[in-house]
Amino acid sequence: PSVLLTTAGMQQFKPYYIGKADAMRDFGSKNVCSVQKCFRTSDIDEVGDETHLTFFEMLGNFSFGGYWKKEAIKFAYDFIVNELGIDRGRITATVFGGDNEISEDKESFRIWHEEIGLSKEKIKKHSRADNFWGPTGNEGPCGPTTEIYVDGVEIWNVVFNEYYQNPDKSLRKLEISGVDTGMGLERLAVMLQGVKSVFETDLFEPLISKLREVAPTVFLPAPASADSSSQRRLHLAGRIPPSAGTELRPAPKLPHEIQSALHEKALRILADHLRSSIFLVADGLRPSNKEAGYILRRLLRRIMVYEIKYDIHAELFVLAVDIIKKQYADWYPEVKKSKEILDVLMEEKTKFEKAVAQGVKEINKYEKITAHDAFYIYETFGLPFELLQELVPEKVRDLKKEDLEAERKKHQEISRAGVEKKFGGHGLVLDTGELKAANNEEVEKVIRFHTATHLLQQALRDVLGPEIHQMGSDINPERMRFDFNFNRKLTDEELKKVESIVNEEIQKDLPVSFEEMTFEEAKKSGARAFFKEKYPDRVRVYSIGPDSPVGEEGQPYSKEVCGGPHVSNTLKIGKFKITKQEAVGAGTRRIRAVVE
Repeated sequence: PSVLLTTAGMQQFKPYYIGKADAMRDFGSKNVCSVQKCFRTSDIDEVGDETHLTFFEMLGNFSFGGYWKKEAIKFAYDFIVNELGIDRGRITATVFGGDNEISEDKESFRIWHEEIGLSKEKIKKHSRADNFWGPTGNEGPCGPTTEIYVDGVEIWNVVFNEYYQNPDKSLRKLEISGVDTGMGLERLAVMLQGVKSVFETDLFEPLISKLREVAPTVFLPAPASADSSSQRRLHLAGRIPPSAGTELRPAPKLPHEIQSALHEKALRILADHLRSSIFLVADGLRPSNKEAGYILRRLLRRIMVYEIKYDIHAELFVLAVDIIKKQYADWYPEVKKSKEILDVLMEEKTKFEKAVAQGVKEINKYEKITAHDAFYIYETFGLPFELLQELVPEKVRDLKKEDLEAERKKHQEISRAGVEKKFGGHGLVLDTGELKAANNEEVEKVIRFHTATHLLQQALRDVLGPEIHQMGSDINPERMRFDFNFNRKLTDEELKKVESIVNEEIQKDLPVSFEEMTFEEAKKSGARAFFKEKYPDRVRVYSIGPDSPVGEEGQPYSKEVCGGPHVSNTLKIGKFKITKQEAVGAGTRRIRAVVE
């Protein structure tokens, strides 16, 4: 819950570094490896160079109190040189150079120099900004890193999680030191295949080749006519009213070498964003105007802007879905759902075409577009700066990207201030990831919500069947949000029945109690557990209603493994009301509710 999307392979392992979960119980080992789908929003504006991507695959090996610095560095070096066959002369390394709070990592430097045999000149000492990783979110495990470079490009980051960063940014030593590594598959492929960029590797070759074939206009100079082909295409598609075209002017021509570089970058951006969007949709994300859904919408609209700008007539979504399916389905079966994925993409395309038509009407009202205007046009109609440059270059001639960036940051500050006001302006006194509150009054409210989620899950099982289980939840003082597995929209009758059952249980004034036991005992007792969570050996089991063995008369209405907190009896919850249901992704529904 502390990130919009998975940005690093270690995120799901956070509980193991802090002792909240037991690696030996769950994996049979303190040491594991993974290949993790990752997405970095911070790299969106960097896409198009030699190395940056939004979606990528992260290779990682992890240790939770098993091996430490010496083994981790030797494992990495051995894998690169002896398994992959990369010449050791191409390798350099960096280590943490220390600062006022934490001393330099002399041990890693010594291992690289004395045991691996790298010369001192090939081992650089860097600051915390470069060689200290984490945490993800406001708090969590973190520590110094050693980075491994091949031909001057970083391919592997080895993190030594020996600290825990508290919400106030202070550090404390972890009881168990852990190793966390990350190596991008795409960057590694560059080193192994002897190419210059990730877009030249065999991971991108099928998609890039198809784009070159179906989008040759990307490499042609922009039309000089006021009625450019991209504008004609907008007219034909109904994106721009015929009367609007009279005020559109083409962007000025650029020198050939600059134009070629921009077009090559455009091709790379298309390839990256198409691949990324398909994986996001396959994992259940849907375009929206908030949170992770907004990231997906931003990617898709950039693709569609480029289709307009470069007069691309091919259906890129159709082509890309087919290519990604063929290339990745053996490893990621979710991309086999090509029809479902394509339906989402095409629906968003239809929405964007309508938004563009409305946006063009809006921009024709302006004699000159300021940064404030441009940001408003983007937020309201989805027309990004680069499309304004294409459609109305004279109106944005004096507008610079840094002006837009300043406007965006100003908007972020306003939004952040609103969040701070919402939570009392002094931070959160309760933030478990699921529950968020800023003062005692809000804590009381979210606790009522929390107990209500337990009743809601059981009521959903009563109405829809015993296969229903929690997929996630988020609670703040204003509302509760509960995600569960189900493959269709609930009928009005089903929603009313669920709401009625919850309120009936509330009115019974049922006691809420907990008992501590081992996780295995909890499972044997019939207590449900949130399947995405990793639990420690000893857990709390909360029961709502008389506590007796499951299956006997008088059994609790709800029995779940949970960390709490909860109300002491259901009557304290108040009246429960469902306000909305919605689809989160394939096979997942969301219910929003309030208590009064």
